[in-house]
Amino acid sequence: MNRSERAVMTQRPRHPSSVIPPHLPSPQMAAPPAGAADLLAQWMNGKKPTTTTTRPDHRSGLRFAFYGRTSTTRHQDRVSSQGWQRNMADELVAGHGQVVATYFDAGTSRRIPWRQRPQAAQLMTTASSSESVIDAIVIGEYERAFTGTQFATLYAWCTRHGIQLWLPETGGPVDLVNRDHRALLSLLATQSQREVLRARHRVLAAMHNQATQQGRYLGGRPPYGYQLVDAGPHPNPADARWGRRLQRLAPDPRTAPHVTWMFRQRLAGHSVASIARHLNERGVPCPSSADPARNRHRTRGAWTLRTVAVILANPRYTGRQIWNRRATCNEGPAATPALSAKTAHPALVAEHDFVAAQQIRAARPASDGRSRRFALAGLIHCGVCDRRLDSHWNHGRPTYRCRHGHTSTQRTGQLRPKTLYVREDHLVDEIHIRLGGEGNDGHTELESARTRSSHVAVALRNSGRFVVYNISGWRLEETDSS
Repeated sequence: MNRSERAVMTQRPRHPSSVIPPHLPSPQMAAPPAGAADLLAQWMNGKKPTTTTTRPDHRSGLRFAFYGRTSTTRHQDRVSSQGWQRNMADELVAGHGQVVATYFDAGTSRRIPWRQRPQAAQLMTTASSSESVIDAIVIGEYERAFTGTQFATLYAWCTRHGIQLWLPETGGPVDLVNRDHRALLSLLATQSQREVLRARHRVLAAMHNQATQQGRYLGGRPPYGYQLVDAGPHPNPADARWGRRLQRLAPDPRTAPHVTWMFRQRLAGHSVASIARHLNERGVPCPSSADPARNRHRTRGAWTLRTVAVILANPRYTGRQIWNRRATCNEGPAATPALSAKTAHPALVAEHDFVAAQQIRAARPASDGRSRRFALAGLIHCGVCDRRLDSHWNHGRPTYRCRHGHTSTQRTGQLRPKTLYVREDHLVDEIHIRLGGEGNDGHTELESARTRSSHVAVALRNSGRFVVYNISGWRLEETDSS
């Protein structure tokens, strides 16, 4: 037997049941066992194949916990993202130990602290327990795991618990005593934060352009009165080849007539409360009832003042696309709301009627042409339910009332405490006496009731006090500055 034959024989399994006679066909190739050498992969990487391999021993190597993250699950493949990050980690720890636990956060922004990420928090809990088998944490890529000061926070935590922190960028465990490591980590933190800002700017700028120039529907719940319909293939050829298509808004035959009716009522001078009350009395389904799948966060099954007000203030009903109405950015094109340059979907109300409906929200003058003023608005609290009293014009004079949570959208007859009323002029006279003329500014006792009310209100606000009123009387209390 020559040397090559002896070498082949030494590589054959010793167990007789696993020996395959040379004249029989080979069975289907199975994946190499964990820890076994992949000869073809070694050859592809230019490495000399080894004839024997040894499985890493926990007693001679570190036990690593791998952590990775991906931002979204809709636009990113979790398997691919986790795969390449894990490969980076495996190459880093090769020869030093093996990964014994995997933690991967999918659909989690890097701006969320580690303690608030599900998998990262579980990793920290497990690693800090007395029964922990984790000696070190290995990261697939710095930018996937950290931003801002998150690395410094985790490094300090690892130091307290005697756990090493390994990064591919440092080629092994991080040591902040090393000046080069400190400089590198500072650069990585700045780069990660810059990447977040640049990506955010690019995405928002693109969405702003798509809304203004293309009138494209950019997602979210369709407004009440509309439904989503197909708008053709995606304009990006690559996305179109994958079968992705655009959507646009179209009138919902079940709810669109109710929206049109609301605008007609508002233009006729009806209050938002009366519109909501009539919708409830007619049994019209509110947004949470009409589309419960997209309104899981809403539990009420009736129309409210706010629901009607939001619909009447939504410019989308004019047929123009709106995006970023409540802009939160400080600079760039996304700092202003985006309004499509042309009609993007069928309108439920004309633009001039929509604008006119917004003007009706302004305060109306009284019958004598004068504006109604309530000097003590916000300064009177109910002694029964602790609510602030509502300003209410009654018999030609300013008054204040508390209905203890009852609203005009609810039907009458429900059990509730008796409505609390107080006249402004009566209360001002009593407060003025209690204050001993405080806030008079030199005015005489013959000053007009309006002037006295204004000075009493100024005196209360300057002193940080408010009125607590109930049927038995009133008292002054200090505002809680905390």
